[in-house]
Amino acid sequence: MSRIGKLPVVIPAGVKVTVKDKSVVVEGPKGKLEQAVSPMVTIEVKDNEVVVTRKDDEKESRSAHGLYRQLINNMIIGVSKGYSKTLLINGVGYRAEFKKDGQKNIIVLTLGYSTIIDYVVPAGITASGDGTKIVIEGIDKALVGQTAAEIRSLRGPEPYKGKGIKYETENIRRKVGKSGGKK
Repeated sequence: MSRIGKLPVVIPAGVKVTVKDKSVVVEGPKGKLEQAVSPMVTIEVKDNEVVVTRKDDEKESRSAHGLYRQLINNMIIGVSKGYSKTLLINGVGYRAEFKKDGQKNIIVLTLGYSTIIDYVVPAGITASGDGTKIVIEGIDKALVGQTAAEIRSLRGPEPYKGKGIKYETENIRRKVGKSGGKK
């Protein structure tokens, strides 16, 4: 039995979980999320808990068992508390500005390139911060992580001076530059 899959997911107050034919819908104070479910697992809501069981002991069923339990848990946490990632910008002249263009939120990034980068924030994500800090928030854990990774990939941190965009909790392994001069 899957160690993660067999654990029931507790539903907090204010969150509503409904199971439709092939999907799970989770509604909470921060929003609504929906996830399609594989036919290899069955999902039941009992006594403020969500229980995920698998149909058989095939390899695919065992892997889907823990996967869908964790996806439902992430959805419940997302609609009740939300997720956030913080990015730090380090470098002389490197900065971020936030602007709104109609319905789109745009982050204008100056990262030492010859052009300025306009990053369009996806729907369902809010981005805020000051010139050297970007805070990305949302209810979908995967979308928050993907957005943070895309912004970081625009100018990853380099190991000599530490310039670039990095996660707040990330440690950059620094390298020593040229040790000697002319002799």
